[in-house]
Amino acid sequence: MRMTSADRPSSSGPADLRLHALTASAADLAGQFALAPLLARILRHAIDLLGCESGSICTVDEVAGTYRKEVDVGVGCLSGQTFPLDEGVTGEVVRARRSVIFDEYSDVRGGHISREDRASLHGVIGVPIRWDGAIIGACVVFSKEPGRRFTGEDTALVELFATHAAVAIANAKMHALAAQRERDAAIMAERERVVRDVHDTVGRGLATVLLALDSADRDLAGGGDPRHAIAAARTATRSALHETQRTVLGLGPALLDGRPLNEAIALELAWVQSTAAIETRLVVAGEPEALPADTARQLFRIVQESLTNVIEHARARHVRVGLVYGDRSVTALVEDDGRGFDLATITGRSSDHSRGLGLRTLTARARLLGGSLDVDSTPHWGTRVRAEIPYVSSEPVDTSQFRWRLLLVHENPIVRAGLVRLLGQVEPDIHIVGEISDAMQAVEAYSLLRPNVVLANLDLSRIDGVQLTAYLRAADPAAAVVLLIDSVTDDRIREAAQVGAIGLVEAGADPAVLARSILAAARGDSLLSAEFLSRFTASLTARDTHPLTAREREVRALVEQGLPDKRIAAELRISVKTVEKHVGAVLRKTGAANRTVLAGQSVPH
Repeated sequence: MRMTSADRPSSSGPADLRLHALTASAADLAGQFALAPLLARILRHAIDLLGCESGSICTVDEVAGTYRKEVDVGVGCLSGQTFPLDEGVTGEVVRARRSVIFDEYSDVRGGHISREDRASLHGVIGVPIRWDGAIIGACVVFSKEPGRRFTGEDTALVELFATHAAVAIANAKMHALAAQRERDAAIMAERERVVRDVHDTVGRGLATVLLALDSADRDLAGGGDPRHAIAAARTATRSALHETQRTVLGLGPALLDGRPLNEAIALELAWVQSTAAIETRLVVAGEPEALPADTARQLFRIVQESLTNVIEHARARHVRVGLVYGDRSVTALVEDDGRGFDLATITGRSSDHSRGLGLRTLTARARLLGGSLDVDSTPHWGTRVRAEIPYVSSEPVDTSQFRWRLLLVHENPIVRAGLVRLLGQVEPDIHIVGEISDAMQAVEAYSLLRPNVVLANLDLSRIDGVQLTAYLRAADPAAAVVLLIDSVTDDRIREAAQVGAIGLVEAGADPAVLARSILAAARGDSLLSAEFLSRFTASLTARDTHPLTAREREVRALVEQGLPDKRIAAELRISVKTVEKHVGAVLRKTGAANRTVLAGQSVPH
């Protein structure tokens, strides 16, 4: 094997032929992202210029220790197969970190070409394909001419084509990444749609059912006949089920089928009046226009959710809906004379998560179409919701503002990087707004970044996850904290729950389980997997069914007398460290927080 560099002078070969091949290869790169055909053309240009008939291009994964044959020309078809990096010409290139030349292919260690083709191959040249300082592939050319010796000029030529191959591979990877991000964005948008629509549909349906059941209760209490109210509840349940099925299928509200927006809203107001005995009014201003389907659907959902909130929360006597058609936009207004609410409290992460999620959903609907939504409410003076959506959205919408904001607290940078990567893969709805290594800085970061959820390690130094949760909850009683735990037997789990941790996830849990726990916490719910609950229950049972050993009972008796460890060690003729071990076991098995609590317990032993 001979190692070469590209600094030898060029003295042979038609310059115009070389220029034509390089120009054609560069032209191939323009706008082309299908990797295999592009690499095949680059390889063919290199082979032709060297006067050869065979070659291959591979991509290299040094982390995995493998390389993959992407294209083969003139030799046994091995495209798509993967080999270890200690074999073949590509392996020699990676080991040498530079171009290599073999006078005979038989000198290559671990060559993969078939015996029939191998007999016809002689000289071999292999050059690295580099990108950003790393070897991402190799370009190999074989000669079938006996006695052919590749030169430094040949090396320089193949390295030029290797540069083109590097651009092709990098472009293909970036194009694939962009396509994946597009798919992720589409998935995220669809998930947002389903969450919004299901929230609105189910909320409206359940509100109707509850009102009917309340009416049945009143009938029973007054000696009346509740059958009419029960029948209404049954009808509302069927309607809610039907609407939920349509929502999941993306069909939109049934009231919009074949109807203009103002007629659908009028029917919705009739439902409000019949369901809650609220006086309603619809006002339409301007010249009604045929709206794009998505605009009509989102505006109707905004009005529908606002009316559901009126029924559930407002205790209003009157509600008015306005629909204003302007020159460039359409505006929907919903006004009631109910009890209102403190908007700052709701948007400031109050304990009313359902109301907060509803307002967030309304805002997201308007902004997804380039519009805006304003809510004006005063306690005891009613509420006004105003949504304005342009007929045509002029600017692309940044959907990241609708994702759940997560603050990550972990001392290990490798773990943080892994969590960021995994969560990005399994749940596009989660947007990590900050990574903190020092728990002391987490409270300040929380106040600055205002995340929906904090994901922290339970086993932090200086301040552990329990203390951090307590500090965050003291600063904001609505702070949602999910803790990563190493073991369900950790005694701090109970303390974490007591101070307000809303989620507990084992460090080895599936990424999807972690993502679901974070999303649940963001919505104010606590999600514990069945596997976690099973192991946690088993750990509690194990604590209850493992009595103290004879030695532990002796140690406990002396601890309850108030003796220090040295006195206990002297009394029992054991070492102080052994005493400390037994004391720890007794505290763990009895659930006592410390020696003082243990001494005060009156449990017989």
